[in-house]
Amino acid sequence: MANIIQINSLTTPGVELFSTLTEAQLRNKVEPEKGIFIVESPKVIQVALNAGYEPLALLCEQKHIEGDAKAIIKQCGNIPLYTGDRTILGGLTGYTLTRGVLCAMRRRQERPARELLQELIEDSSTNKQKRIVVIDGVVDTTNIGAIFRSAAALGIDAVLLTRNACDPLNRRAVRVSMGSVFLVPWTWLDCYSTLQDYDFKTVAMALTDQSVSIEDPTVAQEQRLAIIMGTEGDGLPQTTIERADYVVRIPMANGVDSLNVAAAAAVAFWQLRAKNS
Repeated sequence: MANIIQINSLTTPGVELFSTLTEAQLRNKVEPEKGIFIVESPKVIQVALNAGYEPLALLCEQKHIEGDAKAIIKQCGNIPLYTGDRTILGGLTGYTLTRGVLCAMRRRQERPARELLQELIEDSSTNKQKRIVVIDGVVDTTNIGAIFRSAAALGIDAVLLTRNACDPLNRRAVRVSMGSVFLVPWTWLDCYSTLQDYDFKTVAMALTDQSVSIEDPTVAQEQRLAIIMGTEGDGLPQTTIERADYVVRIPMANGVDSLNVAAAAAVAFWQLRAKNS
């Protein structure tokens, strides 16, 4: 049973998890094992709980305690549940709560990219294709969330992010992904050579004179592919494009030069998806 705490002030001890702490403070780079992230809405919180993430505290409108949030409150057990009316909670968070509930959760220990890639390889048979995506420098939280949602829906096996990309556990990224960040294994990538060590061919999504169509059958036939998506404005670094095994473009019509990175990712995931029997 949750420990219900009525909020009568914006300075009630414990509510700083949902108010004054920035995303960087929640992430806690100094002591990653103490990192926290915030999840919005009962549906997305449920996905995180099902994936085994540890809840630390809840913030919930009074009317939702016996309503939309009832099931997840029960599942979270004896943790603090801060509650109050919509006005005071909105003043606390600075925005209207999605479906009236937030959950602070414990971050997991970061996994080395090599460990994740090794796990993917060991999980596959010799004739089973593997598909991963590398998110290189994408900083828009909406795009990160949308890419994860497409990755989960279209069978991508894992997501790797360069260190200059947005944190997938950013509150808005989690919400936009509808919890898909909890469904696809992900971690940070420090060196592209790691992909080569595990026999992944790299596919840079970029518009260059050397780009081939994404419909080129040679690309889709590869057993292990890492699809590299670049930042919203400048795209991929030239060095990343030059060292890629393939440089691929999506054919455009009506004079449109490119798609938003999240839309392009969805097209790439579908076209290059694993064709396993």
